[in-house]
Amino acid sequence: MRNHLLLLICSALLLMSGCASTGRDASAEGPKIDRISPEELARLIPQPVAKLALEDLVRLTKEGSSPEQIIAQIKATDSMYDLTPSQSVDLSRQGVDAKVVDYIHDSREAAVRNQLADEINRRETQKQAEVARLKNRLWQQQRYYDPFCRGYYGVMPYGYGGYGRHYGSSFGLGLGIGRPLGCW
Repeated sequence: MRNHLLLLICSALLLMSGCASTGRDASAEGPKIDRISPEELARLIPQPVAKLALEDLVRLTKEGSSPEQIIAQIKATDSMYDLTPSQSVDLSRQGVDAKVVDYIHDSREAAVRNQLADEINRRETQKQAEVARLKNRLWQQQRYYDPFCRGYYGVMPYGYGGYGRHYGSSFGLGLGIGRPLGCW
């Protein structure tokens, strides 16, 4: 009786010690984050192209054009500006309406966001394609080593011309009947 109790306690302790640890440090492994280097970021951000110069904006304002007309001119010429804060203040001091300056900043910010979102989507698509490729490869390896798909370790009870006209490893009547899913 005492030996049985001792055996039961040892078994319980062994079982609990096996469940207590995962065998790997959770803090050591984390998700890998792809960082964008400053050079790559500079390449990704759209470069400002000012087909309508800042002086032209000041000239149009002094000629009496409305902010909506100036914004329409900026859109028509497809101009993009990367203004510093001091340039924005200078434009305001020279009479350019705040709506125009706000549009310049908002359009630049939207272009940067769209470009970065496109890059993130491109990278995510690449990662999903890689994951799908790896899953397919793993599935093929599992099929290759699965004893039910290849027979019991080289023993092919009904395959290779056994019963029926089916040539290849199988488990069933030689016609693929009885094979597990994925072994077709």
